[in-house]
Amino acid sequence: MNIVLRLAWRNIWRQPRRTCLTTGAMVFSNVLLIFMISLQFAMYRLMIDNSLQAFTGHMQIQAPGYIEDKKMRQTVPDIVPLASALREQLETDTIAARATAFVLASSEDRSYGIALFGVEPQFEAQVSSIPGLIGQGRFLHSGDAPEVVIGSVLARNLRVGLGDELTLLGSGKDGSFAAAVVEIVGIFESGIVDIDRNVAELPLRLFQDIFYMDGSGHEVVVNAPELGEAHELQRRVESLLGTDQDLVVHDWDALQPGLKQAIQADMSSAFFMYAILVILVAFSVLNTQLMSVLERTREFGIVMALGLTPGRMGRLVILETAIMGVMGIVFGALAGGILTSWFSVHGFSIPGMAEMAANFNLPARMHPRVTGVTLFLGPIVVFLFTLLAALYPALRLHWLRPVEAMRAV
Repeated sequence: MNIVLRLAWRNIWRQPRRTCLTTGAMVFSNVLLIFMISLQFAMYRLMIDNSLQAFTGHMQIQAPGYIEDKKMRQTVPDIVPLASALREQLETDTIAARATAFVLASSEDRSYGIALFGVEPQFEAQVSSIPGLIGQGRFLHSGDAPEVVIGSVLARNLRVGLGDELTLLGSGKDGSFAAAVVEIVGIFESGIVDIDRNVAELPLRLFQDIFYMDGSGHEVVVNAPELGEAHELQRRVESLLGTDQDLVVHDWDALQPGLKQAIQADMSSAFFMYAILVILVAFSVLNTQLMSVLERTREFGIVMALGLTPGRMGRLVILETAIMGVMGIVFGALAGGILTSWFSVHGFSIPGMAEMAANFNLPARMHPRVTGVTLFLGPIVVFLFTLLAALYPALRLHWLRPVEAMRAV
């Protein structure tokens, strides 16, 4: 073992209690950071997946300007053949065509303005969780049958149930009057109030007939196997569309900008609290190393008189801190990984969390997941701040005068 490393190891155990307390503070902070960051990232991923799977999808193919204007005439021509061709070329079923209109839905007692979607019943379940959330009745059948599924809140507001009829009034693609009477065959409950209150779905072919769409639609929804694969899939979709078709591909961030902003706001507040924890640990290290340097003032004065430079002594102090930091990373990562892995299996919940989670369509128990980022991000930041904290005790040695130091008691 290098003599400098052996000397640094001996020095940090001159005061074993102080070293154990300082290293223990690093380990505790690392365990807490690993668990909280893992839990936080798992919650964000679940928020994104639940929000996108409910309706939006990972990306959508639309006409230029439709995402801002939502005008009926901004359509994707021959939308069903386009979706079918993409499913074949990409070898996936997680692609479905949709059309959208804003209509007045009327029951015998009440009327409400809603968003009406024409969907492909056989493929909608691949891009949306709504077909699997039917609480009463069933989802749509293929074809152009005059049937509709609506949200539970909308059903309550309209005072309707299964088998009742709704009258739909709106404007067609060509600006003409569009109307239809459809039967309610299913009522879904997504857990997202805005969807349950404002959304209804009917077969795409029926939608195209009612609103004179001439085979067109408004969006082709595409889902990737995993959120991390969405960017690469978007690139492939754009290459398949080419430049011949006047279409654009929007990712989930463009489709739901508020979701990313909410995550960034929560992340900023959480990282502020993490920063306070890291700074407290850094001050603990600063106190330990400063006391260590002051206790060895006479010793440093003697070795400086013998010709040892302040720079080499300063590097020794930094090395001592680095050794404690490495111990903090190793033991903290080990304990944090074990703790987080246990909760990833059994779940984690705190009182009152169920109500907050319900607002974001999240489960009451969260399951943090250990990854390379969550396992080492916090400990590495703690390690860097501990090294930074050791700079001041190390720099004090440059101001040390050998004669005065040797007289120190």
